[in-house]
Amino acid sequence: MNIVFDIGNVLIAWEPHAAFRHAFDDDAQIDGFFDEVGFFEWNLEQDRGRRRAEAVAAVPDAHAALLDGYFDRFHLTIARKITDTWALMDRLRAKGHGIFGLTNFAPDTWDVALQLHPQLGEAFADVVVSGHEGMIKPERQIYDLLCRRNLLSPSDCLFIDDSAANAQGARNAGWQAHHFTSPDILRRDLTERGLL
Repeated sequence: MNIVFDIGNVLIAWEPHAAFRHAFDDDAQIDGFFDEVGFFEWNLEQDRGRRRAEAVAAVPDAHAALLDGYFDRFHLTIARKITDTWALMDRLRAKGHGIFGLTNFAPDTWDVALQLHPQLGEAFADVVVSGHEGMIKPERQIYDLLCRRNLLSPSDCLFIDDSAANAQGARNAGWQAHHFTSPDILRRDLTERGLL
């Protein structure tokens, strides 16, 4: 079996508030800012391949400096590894399963992730990064790309992602999928599937 891991909130915690705490009194204010600027929709366009300069140009001048600073402070948002998931990945690798990565990640910030967590550059037989490919989960084509690039059969792939929509996208592409909520629940599922 080929085990395909999402990165954000599966292997590395993503905490976007951390990039803005210097500018707001509390996380509730940051949430209000996120709603005002449509932060998550804005960020998704970077995952699709939009680069920093274009991303900043796409927002009103009043918010441009703060959102430009997100790129400089991005390392604060991915400081914490989810170590129990890494341990499960190591066990799966030791069992002989193929280990791959499939992540929605911006090209500008993926380089930061590799510098901060060098294991990301070593853990996978291949990793498909959405920002490099111009396509994102849960679009069918990104799942197909990973299989085509690595000569994998979709039915032999199990995808692990914290987004229910992305897990369903994998199922729509003929993969098996696990909607990740915790390492313990993942471990139980992997055990029940006979993979550990």
